[in-house]
Amino acid sequence: MIGLWKSIVIGNIIFTAWASGKPSSPTPGPQDKLKTAVDRVVQPVMLNYSIAGMAVGLTITGKEYIFNYGVASRATRKPVTNDTLFEIGSISKTFTATLAAYAQRTGTLSLADKTSKYLTSLQGSKFGDVTLLNLGTHTSGGFPLQLPESIRTEDELMNYLKAWQPQHTPGTYRTYANPSVGMLGLITAKSMGADFAQLMEQHVFSPLGINNTYIDVPKNKMRDYAVGYTEEGDPTRATVDVLSAETYGVKTTAADMLRFIEANMHSGTLEETLQGAIIDTHTAYFTAGVMTQDLIWEQYPYPVELKTLVDGNSPAMIFKPVPATQVAPPEQPREDVWLNKTGSTNGFGAYIAFVPVRHLGIVILANKGYPIDQRVTIAYEILTQLSSGS
Repeated sequence: MIGLWKSIVIGNIIFTAWASGKPSSPTPGPQDKLKTAVDRVVQPVMLNYSIAGMAVGLTITGKEYIFNYGVASRATRKPVTNDTLFEIGSISKTFTATLAAYAQRTGTLSLADKTSKYLTSLQGSKFGDVTLLNLGTHTSGGFPLQLPESIRTEDELMNYLKAWQPQHTPGTYRTYANPSVGMLGLITAKSMGADFAQLMEQHVFSPLGINNTYIDVPKNKMRDYAVGYTEEGDPTRATVDVLSAETYGVKTTAADMLRFIEANMHSGTLEETLQGAIIDTHTAYFTAGVMTQDLIWEQYPYPVELKTLVDGNSPAMIFKPVPATQVAPPEQPREDVWLNKTGSTNGFGAYIAFVPVRHLGIVILANKGYPIDQRVTIAYEILTQLSSGS
């Protein structure tokens, strides 16, 4: 890969950047201008929220740039690099959606199917009548954000689902929740007859060429796995739990996420079935508040105001039921939209957004959680400046 490293020090934080293109590097002038634009919005947030390390990736009409900041571990002082693995929390759900769309393209499931078709023990239950589309659009009828801590096995999960009672008629409210999307991933794996992590590696990660993306980080890559930090500054990493792989289990690099963004903007030469599945996840199924709910992805007409994005990614959209209206028939994927997804674990915070019509995308990874409105603002300010050409 052709590229150039740059480093500066502000206070006790190391700021490094790598810019890569195809096939030649950009001239120093534009590269420096871009780095200045990113530094201007990233550095104050890092300082204000005591974030140890961040990686910001940009894709601009096919050229990729990565800017690395701070350290992957405060204990070792190892700097963030292009190889640093971050937890991306619920952005993992976009990969789950991709695998489900792939399974639909290959005929092993249909999003219109009820869950009981694949989980026969749930026939006759309220959950058994929920469709896979409801699972993938947060419109199942009302789950808590997380499964109860007492659920440790799949048998306990099935018993919980048998007893589950919806708070709303499926398809009428958007209630953001891990259990519904987790069940979409579990059912997808059952329909394909293999382990979820194995299927993700075989049908999504490997074909995309994102070779530093994992659900289970191998031992020889643990040295690159960033340490996350709680609000109190304690070191932490995500734990393995029921449905964690399907909902918040992905660890990856900024470089790999840029490749994923590029695939979502139909760049490159992916195999037709996978490429089609990726674009299928941009289909609009419901409107809820200021945003449109695709298959996990959240969509806004472009151009979009910052306030709209902040409102669409607000705590109210995460923690409260929001009336939903079905888009009938579903609206086919568009390019004149802003697509985004946030992700958080106890020690990490992430955000990803892209605008296909502008062929612009951004990924922001940090080894500490911090307010989502700050992540959205960083992305908006950078992409707006790039789009305006200023």
